[in-house]
Amino acid sequence: MAVPAELETLHYTEGDDGVAVVTLNRPERLNAFNAAMQRELAAVWRALRRHDPVRAVILTGAGDRAFCSGIDRFEQMGDRPDEQPDPDLVGSGSTPFMFNDPGAQIGPKACDLWKPVIAAVNGIACGGAFYMLGEVEFIIAAEHATFFDPHVTYGMTAAFEPMHLAGLMPFAEIMRLSLLGNHERLSARRAHEIGLVSEVVPAAELMDRARWAAGVIAAQPPLAVQGTLRALWTARELGARRALSLAYAFVGLGTSPDSIAEGQAAFESGRRPEWRLR
Repeated sequence: MAVPAELETLHYTEGDDGVAVVTLNRPERLNAFNAAMQRELAAVWRALRRHDPVRAVILTGAGDRAFCSGIDRFEQMGDRPDEQPDPDLVGSGSTPFMFNDPGAQIGPKACDLWKPVIAAVNGIACGGAFYMLGEVEFIIAAEHATFFDPHVTYGMTAAFEPMHLAGLMPFAEIMRLSLLGNHERLSARRAHEIGLVSEVVPAAELMDRARWAAGVIAAQPPLAVQGTLRALWTARELGARRALSLAYAFVGLGTSPDSIAEGQAAFESGRRPEWRLR
């Protein structure tokens, strides 16, 4: 399955180093996701599962104002009796047991993609952005990036979005982010202090830093990388004790004789990579 060539709301590139860049490309709407972006993100994530030349992905937003400002409320909220109903309109069906979650498939893990995804956050990240940020391996943020959740300010329960942050930041910080709504924003510095963000850099260095990290990951054995992802995500979702009972399976599935031999040869050569201190 090839990555879609024609994309309306995303910009997609890939290099010879095994790194692809997926850019949310609606800067005039602060990269808010509409139905078209929902479908295109799901299509790209699913396609990358079988696209072996790509071994790591960077997810970012167009422009310098926003990574993603959540759902496009102008397109995806409320009934429009004069228009054909959009199948991806948010809300319940004929009963409350069938709820249409607009962000259900915009994150890589929801689409069963187990290649590393690094988020490069270049401005506002709020509301529905957390569907994506809650499913990436780690976040690098520009110094001017901010994080907040406006749901309660506009009379809506914050549920799906802050739940995606569980395990990424302390409970009290998630609660504060959710309850203060539009009245407070989390700075990149504070997001780094509480563990949501792994690194904060000047805006001009954001993509270079993300490309460096993605390039290093892409250069390592993909089976071992993907096995590591599955092991750690399992620990986050099941808890450490239950996950440890499955660790042997991930080691077995994510280790090949060829990668072990390659790694041993590199170790015995005495050559070590030049490392950076963060």
